[in-house]
Amino acid sequence: MSFFSEFKEFAVKGNVVDLAVGVIIGGAFGKIVDSLVGDVIMPVVSKIFGGLDFSNYFIPLAGQTATTLADAKKQGAVLAYGSFITVSLNFIILAFVIFLMIKQINRLKRAPEAAPAPAEPPPTPEDIQLLREIRDSLKR
Repeated sequence: MSFFSEFKEFAVKGNVVDLAVGVIIGGAFGKIVDSLVGDVIMPVVSKIFGGLDFSNYFIPLAGQTATTLADAKKQGAVLAYGSFITVSLNFIILAFVIFLMIKQINRLKRAPEAAPAPAEPPPTPEDIQLLREIRDSLKR
């Protein structure tokens, strides 16, 4: 088998196509999680901790005096650890949701099937029947 035909066989297999679909769905799901964290969870966390806004937590590295991250980035290099906290929270939530999904899928795969109704016992082989008849006639 040539290298090209072997690669073609690999690329056309269902696993590669499934992986591609998974990556596309994962990208879209990542955007949903980003919105969930940025628009729902972080405002609640901010309210709980007294109005903290993690997105504007940064350390200026070029002596900037800006008060927002966007302005500070325009003036020079910054260490945006608030953005890192937000992205880390995104990852934790995404990992937890995927864990729950995989756990549910595994549970459904392991679901015990209903026990089949007991079938009638197979008919006794002819030689066994013959031996039983001989036994019974010897007993008489």
